[in-house]
Amino acid sequence: MRSNSVRQNLGAIVLGFEAVVMFFAALVIFGLKGLPAPVALIGGAVLCLLLLANTVLLRYPWGYGLGWALQGVIALACILVPLLSIVAAIFIGLWIYCMVKGKQIDRANAAAAAASPEADV
Repeated sequence: MRSNSVRQNLGAIVLGFEAVVMFFAALVIFGLKGLPAPVALIGGAVLCLLLLANTVLLRYPWGYGLGWALQGVIALACILVPLLSIVAAIFIGLWIYCMVKGKQIDRANAAAAAASPEADV
């Protein structure tokens, strides 16, 4: 059985926290009348569900592409509430850091496992 990569685990953590924060952001957009109520609430719910579903989809290579696309959607949401750009910048920065460092750690782990003669014990 293949264990999860560090990159996958870090990405899932960021997406999970991001889903919670985007839930509250959708409520803020609804409360500020940034969009009509159904659009704000249903759109926010869909975004949250996509973020949560993507935590599982990171096991596939295209799941990372979906994660990047969702980061873009969150960046576009800053048009509705400009203060959301602070939160978006934090999460996009976390996403980028986790993707870069997770990949580096996974490469180092793979190299260490390949160098070790008892890797499959």
